[in-house]
Amino acid sequence: MSPKEKIEISTEEKIKITARQVFLKKGFAATRTRDIAEEAGINLALLNYYFRSKAKLFEIIMTETLSSFVGSIQKVLNNEETTLEEKISQLAASYIDLLKSEPEIPTFLVTEIRNNPKELKSKFPLGQKILQSRFYEQYQEAYQQGKVKEAHPLHFMLNLIGLIVFPFVAKPLLMEVSEVGQEQFETVMEERKRLIPLWLKAMMETE
Repeated sequence: MSPKEKIEISTEEKIKITARQVFLKKGFAATRTRDIAEEAGINLALLNYYFRSKAKLFEIIMTETLSSFVGSIQKVLNNEETTLEEKISQLAASYIDLLKSEPEIPTFLVTEIRNNPKELKSKFPLGQKILQSRFYEQYQEAYQQGKVKEAHPLHFMLNLIGLIVFPFVAKPLLMEVSEVGQEQFETVMEERKRLIPLWLKAMMETE
């Protein structure tokens, strides 16, 4: 690799790191490419050379973030040493930690689901990974033993995602209506790491 290539890679990574910080601080809608360029200490033309638009830069950052997250979730799903209940607790904690550090992900996902559902599925084949996982085997075993009432874990995943993602999507409204601040909101989400597995267990169990 030539020195020129090293400089280009370094500049590209610097832009992505800076953009992530600016998106986190201002949100996608309020962020301008000029804001990112100024924060990174480069001119706007150089930013546009690497990334054609704010939307493209945001897509790259979110795609890399979610790809890394899917990899970490796969480790949880296929861990031979943990029980089904332990996996559920780890999944809830992992999702909440991700959205606390990357609050723009729900916006990205909603946009991609609306505009590019097939491409999103090909990028993040989480459903396929679940069906091929140790988690799925344990879930089926629990169903056969009469411990859970739904044969397919789809309802579980929908409930898990809904319980975790909705508070982040509705965060501005929730904070306005309930008059809670950022610190209180994060405290509530930390509490949900413990509560969500309990709620899911109650919903899945047979009577």
